[in-house]
Amino acid sequence: MRHAVDLSGRVAIVTGANSGIGRSIALEMAAAGARVVVNHRPNEDAERRGADVVQAILRAGGQAVTAAADISREEDVEGLFRVALDHFQNVDILVNNAGIERPAAIQDMTLAQWQAVIDTNLTGQFLCARAAVRAFLNRASPASADGAAGKIIFISSVHEVIPWAFQANYAASKGGVSLLMQSLAQELAPLKIRVNSVAPGAIRTPINAPAWNTPESMASLLKLIPYGRIGEPEDVARAVAWLACDDSDYVTGSTLFVDGGMTLYPAFRGAG
Repeated sequence: MRHAVDLSGRVAIVTGANSGIGRSIALEMAAAGARVVVNHRPNEDAERRGADVVQAILRAGGQAVTAAADISREEDVEGLFRVALDHFQNVDILVNNAGIERPAAIQDMTLAQWQAVIDTNLTGQFLCARAAVRAFLNRASPASADGAAGKIIFISSVHEVIPWAFQANYAASKGGVSLLMQSLAQELAPLKIRVNSVAPGAIRTPINAPAWNTPESMASLLKLIPYGRIGEPEDVARAVAWLACDDSDYVTGSTLFVDGGMTLYPAFRGAG
């Protein structure tokens, strides 16, 4: 059966694609026909999990390759894009997914904790976006059927608009991603490069397991979600695939919140 989204012939780089949301995005993009570069951090465990994602894509009849890179490092990002060009000759789509958390009370937060999050979540997304634009402008084949010369999709968070106590570094990084995305969309639209974001809410991934892995924690979490369920990585992946395809050609500079209504401030229900 034909996939609802058609990315046939496109080349997509997905950062942080060895687990969680990134893994689901890589699988979804491949199922839609894209050739996928599965980025992972340069360590043994991440490499193994990245290889598992590639094998899953290959078993399903897709094309994929792994690429180790710490996206906070300029030289690693350049190497990541070289892998894509060496294997697939083009880059059509960048999914800027990789991100980390280093929670702490502000009085205890070290500069290293602050810098690690900013370096990956904000500077890393800048470095990858810059490399993607350079690749789009020097592409070896014509733009896609919709006329777009390339697509960049940032993975942000509901915390680009919702403050997050004890995660000031993370919230600041995602607030920065929001305006980075909008500024690039404004700048690059005349070049037919589309730039958008997907902002997940509570998603069932290992990084936030303590928030959902017991009945008590799940019940507490669901009070924040009007739609009444936790999100799955596939919910985010389907939104990303739509933003990457021709059907969304007139969409740029937008953030698509995939959050079950978390940004609707459910605590105010009945209290207005």
